[in-house]
Amino acid sequence: MTPFAEATAVNAIVPHGGLVTACVLSAAKTHFSTTHAPRKQPHTIALHLSFLRRTTVGAARLAIRDVKLGRRTSTIHVTLTQGPANDHDSSAPRVVGYLTQSNLRDETGISLPTQYRLHPPPPPSPLLSSSAEDLKEGRDPHWVRGASKHAGFRKVTNQVCWYVPRRPARAPMDEWLCFARPGARFTQTSLGYVVDSFPQVVDGYPDEEVVRAQRVAEGLEAEGEGGAGGENITPKLTWHPTLVLNLEVKKLLPEEGVEWLFVRVQAKDIKNGRMDLEVVVLDEGGELVAISNHVCLVLPFERNTKRSGREAGGKL
Repeated sequence: MTPFAEATAVNAIVPHGGLVTACVLSAAKTHFSTTHAPRKQPHTIALHLSFLRRTTVGAARLAIRDVKLGRRTSTIHVTLTQGPANDHDSSAPRVVGYLTQSNLRDETGISLPTQYRLHPPPPPSPLLSSSAEDLKEGRDPHWVRGASKHAGFRKVTNQVCWYVPRRPARAPMDEWLCFARPGARFTQTSLGYVVDSFPQVVDGYPDEEVVRAQRVAEGLEAEGEGGAGGENITPKLTWHPTLVLNLEVKKLLPEEGVEWLFVRVQAKDIKNGRMDLEVVVLDEGGELVAISNHVCLVLPFERNTKRSGREAGGKL
């Protein structure tokens, strides 16, 4: 993957939450490949992160504390801090979380079919109905290259290619995802990035509806009133900082990684500037790889591009 500082060195002040999550996963992998190598628990199967304060572009420290070391699973606590170590405010935790480690390759126990299916079903897989080359060249009949409204602000969105249905639905939002860099592949560690890499749910709404919701939130229009008339109907850019991110890994990807992953994202409720997100990740064969749930805020994008007080102590 692109180095953390390089991928986030852009106009936005706060780095992408998926990259932060990937860094935490990488730290856990290193911890169990070195300090606890004899336990043979290299894989994170569950993660819970709370984003307490803004992270900033640059170096970060990750402190790991062993909470419970077991034969099948082990649990660790992770704290991410930034700034001078002797600065009390700067050393305050930015991100904290718990991770559960195991060995997905050696798991044993009963397995039962659940009949789980995506509903509604997505369009036919482009990797089955045509080819990856047709998809990338825009010749697939069902999928087309997507774009992010935030691409000019955050370089991280340029690190991957999104392919979305030619006939997009407001919900759920589906995508096929690959890295933009030729030869790059998704691994277990990069799943933290994958579950936070998709077109913003709010961007899937008609502009008029988003503008109306923004005007209501700003007190410029009462809820239930008509539209903005002849006024500007271009919605303001929004920023969706993550408060809490949960991840459960269901499947071990090949050691060499995979080129493509399918992602479905859906919000159940967007209300008063807060929303939930449910993220489902499948591989090329349709097998469940990971599930994730987020608690996010919906804020004006300027909140991400302006420093508030001391950068190290900035709050959401």
